[in-house]
Amino acid sequence: MIRRVVPLAFDSFGVRSMATFVETDNQKILIDPGVSLAPLRYGLEPHPLERRRLDETWENIKQYAREADVLIVTHYHYDHHDPSYPELYRGKITLIKHPTQNINFSQKERAAAFLAAVKGLPRKLEVADGRKFQLSGDTINFSQAVCHGTNPRLGYVIEASIHSNGEKFLYTSDVEGPSLEEQIKFILKEKPSILFVDGPMTYMLGYRYSFRSLENSINNLIMAIEETGLHTLVLDHHLLRDLNYKNRLKPVYIKAEERNVKVITAAEFAGRKIEMLEALRKELYAKYGEALFEVRKRPLKEE
Repeated sequence: MIRRVVPLAFDSFGVRSMATFVETDNQKILIDPGVSLAPLRYGLEPHPLERRRLDETWENIKQYAREADVLIVTHYHYDHHDPSYPELYRGKITLIKHPTQNINFSQKERAAAFLAAVKGLPRKLEVADGRKFQLSGDTINFSQAVCHGTNPRLGYVIEASIHSNGEKFLYTSDVEGPSLEEQIKFILKEKPSILFVDGPMTYMLGYRYSFRSLENSINNLIMAIEETGLHTLVLDHHLLRDLNYKNRLKPVYIKAEERNVKVITAAEFAGRKIEMLEALRKELYAKYGEALFEVRKRPLKEE
């Protein structure tokens, strides 16, 4: 069975990430061990409080990576993997998004750098797109590559579904919705009981994320609630960069309440308070200024 699901770093924690640890009776799995910050939001660099949270969550990710038997990399944005710390993968079974197929130029370059960095370190390294892995009594199913968001511009990701003694946990990676048929199709097929979703990118609504995509995402999330036997839906990542996120998805919350499905953020799932530090960056500077926190500045990379 799935003993525990531990969100390690998410936007509701104050950083950009979806790093998640899943422990079954048979093994420990870490999905997307990376974390980053927005280099600019509202024309402002990350507040020192954000930088401190970046360091805290990265240390936590490293700690859980030491425990993990399996590491999964769903795509090559830096908030989902960190090529500057290849030791994370030493001795691990490592399942990765295909580095050369269904991938844009930027991620293809990053994938090559990642593979060069970890060469010889993993116990086993396998491309996972569209495949099923039987590992120590558990099954990990992966979707075919699906768009990162609403189109291929930012490349592709793979969704991951972990089955253990009849229980299913599904992690969408960066679907930004899901607004597309191929993104929701995997969810409906897998029928998870716990679903971690990168919600719609509503903080760019009407600019880089269309109202039509939001409508499709709402309809697809409602479909997941109605058709999968879901009991917990975690919405986070891109969605939690919008202070108005609950109102944006109001029909989803209404349908979930009708079906007795819990809809929460990763922070709430982890028993933490929601801290949308990026979305509150202007307020942080206004309230605290810049000098309250002693932090070590990790280099910031774009996603």
